[in-house]
Formats: sequence, structure tokens, C-alpha cells
Amino acid sequence: MSGSGSSRNVNMASTWSKREEKLFEEALAYYGEGTPDRWHKVSRAMGGSKTADEVRRQYEILEDDVKLILSGRVPFPKYNTQGAWN
Repeated sequence: MSGSGSSRNVNMASTWSKREEKLFEEALAYYGEGTPDRWHKVSRAMGGSKTADEVRRQYEILEDDVKLILSGRVPFPKYNTQGAWN
């Protein structure tokens, strides 16, 4: 089987705006693992722009990508840090 899981995941993921990604991250931090109805709460915290299933799937995709990076099967992304936080 060729190709990385990461590229497969990108193809299956819905498009997320930078704002949605930020809201998603903030909601995940607030509604930690073990929170009842976590994905519904994260979806609501994002203003309902994504369904609970889309939110859960996005989390699973990111989790899979982290596992691939940590296993050494995918190189750690190289970010341009100059002016990244401006």
C-alpha cells in the first residue's frame, strides 16, 4: 500500500477555515477527554459550523497524524516561525 495516512486523511476531511480551526482548538481545551457529549459541545462552541461527527472526525485525523509523526513514519512539519504569531 503506498501513500501516507496523512494524505488519505486530508482527502476525507471537510474544509476548515483558520477561524474554525482556532475555535476547534479552544473548544477541545475547554471540553477535555471524558466530557459527556464532548463532540456536540465542541460543535456548539464553534457556532454549529461543523457537526458533532465532523468535529469528532477532525480530532481523529489530527490524532492519527500525530501518531504518524511520533512514530517517525512522517517527518515533523517544518514551519516558518518568522512572524508566525503576528
